[in-house]
Amino acid sequence: MSGQAVPADISGHMLDLDEDEDLEVFSKKTSLADGNAMPNSPSSMVNQYSLEDEEEQQDGNTKDTFITVDNPESHITAIETFILYRVVTKTTRSEFDSCEYEVRRRYQDFLWLRSKLEENHPTLIVHPLPEKFVMKGMVERFNDDFIETRRKALHRFLNKIGEHAVLSHSEHFKVFLTAQDLASYRKQGPGFLSRMGETVRAMANSMRGLKSRPEEFTVMQEYVDNFSNKICSVDKITQRIIKEQREYMDELKQYNPTYSQWADLEENLAEPLKGIANCLEQCSTETEEQTQHLSENLVPALHEYVLCADTLKAVLRRRDSIQVEFEAKNDALGSRKNDLETLQEEVDDLADRVEQANNTLRGDWSQWKSSMRTDLRSAFVAAAERNIEYYEKCLAVWETFLLSQKGEPLNQGNGENSS
Repeated sequence: MSGQAVPADISGHMLDLDEDEDLEVFSKKTSLADGNAMPNSPSSMVNQYSLEDEEEQQDGNTKDTFITVDNPESHITAIETFILYRVVTKTTRSEFDSCEYEVRRRYQDFLWLRSKLEENHPTLIVHPLPEKFVMKGMVERFNDDFIETRRKALHRFLNKIGEHAVLSHSEHFKVFLTAQDLASYRKQGPGFLSRMGETVRAMANSMRGLKSRPEEFTVMQEYVDNFSNKICSVDKITQRIIKEQREYMDELKQYNPTYSQWADLEENLAEPLKGIANCLEQCSTETEEQTQHLSENLVPALHEYVLCADTLKAVLRRRDSIQVEFEAKNDALGSRKNDLETLQEEVDDLADRVEQANNTLRGDWSQWKSSMRTDLRSAFVAAAERNIEYYEKCLAVWETFLLSQKGEPLNQGNGENSS
């Protein structure tokens, strides 16, 4: 089969990314306690969720490459400010000259790697990078929270590539992990006119349209469209909930001093007023921690798969583009009498590319769905556990207050009667 590259996608899907944003899924391992009764706490409840798919996947794969992205450093020049991340690789693979490497990479270098992987493997699912623009909640581009969020996303991106059966053996991936200076490698590649020609050809293929897409890829397209709609909706609603929780937390903080000031004016009500003020302060703290947990765990997990949906759509478009080109050449073969031999070779080559595209996407699709379900289930379970913990703590705060006030009105009434 030919390894010829497919025309670049013309939708500006993930290659338009530039320096800003991030995602990371925080997975919490849990185990099933056999024979336990119904759990009485969030911790015991969540322990009944066994993420077997994740564990089986980890057991089934013998890792030979370990990659860490850490130690971000800001660099300021006369024309730009950027972050350099340290990338440390430890490997036992024979194609590497050493067992350990340490390089410095900026965000643009990660973009270069991803574009090269897509260029050479157009129908494999290359994990998405953070977006060009800052996520909601990230006020400043280079504050500590943003840099840490991005670092986690880049770490996850490289490890996703490193675990991929095909992409992990890419020469560009090896160069990214080992070369001290990427400048000479980044200059290599198709020129502007070549890229323009590929874009024009991709546009022509998209306008020509498919005659008969295989049913399995039609089903796949419908699944991706539905998944994209649902995950985008959940992502937006979660962002809105976090915004409302922040507003609620701000109101609690304003509410608290009102009760404290009131207590100073009402001697007979001072104790219960101060008790309510204390409850509000504690609930405000718990709400702040709850909001932070959602922002750092659930939101990145959801948004990562919003980007994954865009990636899948682009991969399916590129698969369709190969088939459209094959169908056009095949039609031309039947209508032309001259240069039949040359045209037949082109048709055969395109037939191989269609078959290769179908096979690679088919295999990657199954792996992606398994990984997606494990990642999202882990994020949902962690969010559920944190929600239960949050509401139980707030409930305990108010129950403690009620117990402290129990019987007080009765005592006051008895005192008045006796007098």
